[in-house]
Amino acid sequence: MTDLVSRARSFATEAHQRIDQRRKYTHQPYQEHLKAVAGLVAEVTDDPEMLAAAWLHDTVEDTPATFGDIEREFGAAVRDLVADLTDVSSPSDGNRDVRKAVDRQHTARASSRAKTVKLADLIDNCRDICAHDPRFARVYLTEAAALLEVLDDGDATLFRRAQRAVADCARRLGLPEPPQSTPEEPNWRPPADPMLVQRRGLGLFTTAFTAREIALPLRSFDAERPAAELLAQARAAEMEVAGVRRHGVCIGYLRPDCRWDREPADALRAFAPAQVLRADASLSEVVRVLTRYDFCFVTAMGDVAGVITRGDMQSPIVRMWLFGIITLIEMELGERIRTRWADGSWTRLLSEGRLKKAESLLAERRRRGQHVDLADCLQLSDKAQIVMEDAQERAAFGLPTKGAAKRVMGDLQSLRNNLAHAQDIVTHDWPQIARLAERVEELMSRQWGADLLGW
Repeated sequence: MTDLVSRARSFATEAHQRIDQRRKYTHQPYQEHLKAVAGLVAEVTDDPEMLAAAWLHDTVEDTPATFGDIEREFGAAVRDLVADLTDVSSPSDGNRDVRKAVDRQHTARASSRAKTVKLADLIDNCRDICAHDPRFARVYLTEAAALLEVLDDGDATLFRRAQRAVADCARRLGLPEPPQSTPEEPNWRPPADPMLVQRRGLGLFTTAFTAREIALPLRSFDAERPAAELLAQARAAEMEVAGVRRHGVCIGYLRPDCRWDREPADALRAFAPAQVLRADASLSEVVRVLTRYDFCFVTAMGDVAGVITRGDMQSPIVRMWLFGIITLIEMELGERIRTRWADGSWTRLLSEGRLKKAESLLAERRRRGQHVDLADCLQLSDKAQIVMEDAQERAAFGLPTKGAAKRVMGDLQSLRNNLAHAQDIVTHDWPQIARLAERVEELMSRQWGADLLGW
């Protein structure tokens, strides 16, 4: 194993372990999937960059790592491979069919090397899904068959193996071939009756909290000046990023902090379309960009004029936005308790100590003349414990097991505590922030206020 591959394996393994990511059905550490994909790629090539990308193929999509992190650690070639392997769709693009079509078009434009890694990923996913989830496998087979249509210039051996994996799964399900009908949404569930305040709240968070409120001006230089001079001046000014203008229009940016082993001119980067947003873009869109890139650029009058980094997400505006979303979640949990246990029987699901604390708070709030009930006096953790004890309620939140529910709610509680105590939320809570933002985008695209926790 080359040094590049060894470092990629360690980087990817640690990145996925930090967020305790596991395989959906077996709950194995996620690196088992990465190992399987890398092993399949190693059977057809010894290209170290392809093998590194096999280990890293889900890192930007699933962990706090960005494309900038990948480039700094492993170089531009590996970054490009990982970018080809990273889905580009977002919940705001539409339903699952539309998002898969967007990602498929992205894959179609990928290099043949990236497509070879994608074939290995498809093979391992097909095996796993077919073995553990026959219902969703019917959906996945249709998507896999469509994906294979754009992967035919990947490695021929892996392409044939992928075809066989899809065909074998279809036979196991009693299907002559992958179904051609429109796939039903996996894990579909009827939406809960939305609370009016939740719908209004989501709308408020989408329109009132935008990129404009947190973007900083992007200082820029004239592109006609020598690149080495631009870099030197940006470094002297201790700039994290600098725009580069030509004929008055911002055409790209410089990273003064990078170690450039090539010509200084290579330090100029073009803006990736996916990392540029309008000033009225929602904060959830900003989070989506910063989950994959080091910088989110913001336009004004059609020209890039501002920049946002993860560090800027520590701002009071973002903290208010996140706290509001968590408040809506807490309200939703309370509403579910009142609906599911209308007779008050939820009290048996709490420990005696926690119940006494709620009763004590109820007595004090009523002494002050507040019109509340016992459920109003529960803490977020109490509400989550009650709701997640019920299998039907867990399913409504998209959480299959008590363990998964406990982890999600623990992360949410940690984020709220860090928000309340002005702690660093970017370093410790970025995966939770990204999940909340993705859910807000999805709910607004559907235009109904269903649960906020179904990740």
